[in-house]
Amino acid sequence: MMRLTALLLLLAASYALQPALAASDAEVLTELENPGYHSKPDWFKNSFLDIREDVSDAAEAGKRVMLYFYQDGCPYCEKLLRENFADQEISQTARDGFDVIAINIWGDREVTDTAGAATTEKQFAAALGVQYTPTILLLDEDANAVLRIDGYYPPHQFHAGLQYVALKRERDGESFRDFYQRQDAKAASGELHQEPGFLEPPLKLADNRAESERPLVVMFEQPVCTACDELHHDILRRDPVALALTNLDAVVVDTYSKDSIQTPDGRDMPIRDWAAELGINYTPSLVFFDTEGEEVFRTDGYLKAFHIHGLLDYVATGAYAHQPNFQRWLQHRTDALHARGIDYDLMR
Repeated sequence: MMRLTALLLLLAASYALQPALAASDAEVLTELENPGYHSKPDWFKNSFLDIREDVSDAAEAGKRVMLYFYQDGCPYCEKLLRENFADQEISQTARDGFDVIAINIWGDREVTDTAGAATTEKQFAAALGVQYTPTILLLDEDANAVLRIDGYYPPHQFHAGLQYVALKRERDGESFRDFYQRQDAKAASGELHQEPGFLEPPLKLADNRAESERPLVVMFEQPVCTACDELHHDILRRDPVALALTNLDAVVVDTYSKDSIQTPDGRDMPIRDWAAELGINYTPSLVFFDTEGEEVFRTDGYLKAFHIHGLLDYVATGAYAHQPNFQRWLQHRTDALHARGIDYDLMR
């Protein structure tokens, strides 16, 4: 069994991982609330906790099993759900490569372990040496742990671990250390981005709707978000995208902030409550409103520059009103470009 903790410590000297892990328990507990139960993403597997069966089912689907050990009231578990699994790229890797099964280390639900023996969640966790949360075990097709992640790790490190196991690199004899070095994974900036010309606090979106003739895009983000960094450092800096963005009003909000906002329909409430009401689960999520303050479109998927540019034009031109299927509209746009001899790289 390969332990991610030990491997990351080996990497620390040459890759300076320790600063990314420097937040103390007190800082994290100050930053996060401790409300007890933390809701899991709806794409986690609803398992009967027969681990052998789960491993077999995952293998048939071309996936592997991820065991996520948690406890209610664990601030690091909330941090994992909020910052890691809410990151677009990480969630996509997790959904594509794994069946994720949540196990409460104090729970009494019955578990059938990898040897076929009946046990309970808490006994199963104890037998595996799970002493704190979150702990994650990434299993192969024989229910052996390829990688074990003890405790919370920042998104870039966590994502590298998921990729290593999802790609089955251990079968080729590649160590995680070598894989991590090749990835050159970058930490998220830790800043909530603001753009010149975007709406600034105090955020009065209903007042803005009454005064503006442009649609509004609300970018729901969070400071620790590599996809948000890419959106602002790269995609929104490209000339065609920047030009398209001038046809809309725009604002960036921290999805989990307690700060008050006036919503497009005129209510004053904490941003995090509004985000929850809208069902914002991933960052960045872009939600578009018309001049009347009605939501007309949204996206919460990981998108590259071509698609972001398309989204802005789709809403700014009012195309959504006569073609409600964005993919069809975008395909027409792509075909029209190809007909003119313009071969655009959709993933650039």
